[in-house]
Amino acid sequence: MPGSEQRKASTGAKLAIDLGPLLVFFLVNGFAPVPGMVKIFYATGAFMAAMLIAMMISQFRYKHISPMLWFSGVMVLILGGLTIWLHNETFIKLKPTIYYLVAAGLLTFGVVTRRNLLAMVLGSAYPGLSERGWQLLTRNWILFFIAMAIVNEAVWRTTSTDFWVGFKLWGALPATFVFAMANIPMLMKHGMELEPGKQEPPVPPSQ
Repeated sequence: MPGSEQRKASTGAKLAIDLGPLLVFFLVNGFAPVPGMVKIFYATGAFMAAMLIAMMISQFRYKHISPMLWFSGVMVLILGGLTIWLHNETFIKLKPTIYYLVAAGLLTFGVVTRRNLLAMVLGSAYPGLSERGWQLLTRNWILFFIAMAIVNEAVWRTTSTDFWVGFKLWGALPATFVFAMANIPMLMKHGMELEPGKQEPPVPPSQ
């Protein structure tokens, strides 16, 4: 059908779709005019709504929802729903841990079965990258995801909710970008070609 073909989102649009819901979560948790003890629940509800909107925009404007956005969206809706329904913030705090461990598990399964799942999902974003490069990149992200799962568990179990939210904004998110950038020399060594005007590869959404 005319006009039904998949459009390619710009880098800015991808970042807005991937990180916009997370930004909404931070803003509502920080500035919602409600008592501090219930802010996390309002922020969780806003996070769920923003994630649904992001997925709808991705589908209707670009005719595509990335596997990572599907994965993150389903988890936000399920664990966010449990958080609000049971009035227990533990579920939304567990979401990053589950996300990281499932992502690491899927990538490990791909390595064991000799199917590089990362290449299947992000192949077009890393032009020229050799098979060895994909293997190293997959290994690095597996280790990073496991480390982040451990850190998230340590933070939410030993600190306040406000500190955990701050950690997500000022710790987990920057760490994800820094880690992605740190892989660039290795990627270029193994054949990756940066497109004109593009200084970095895509970054999986931080949870």
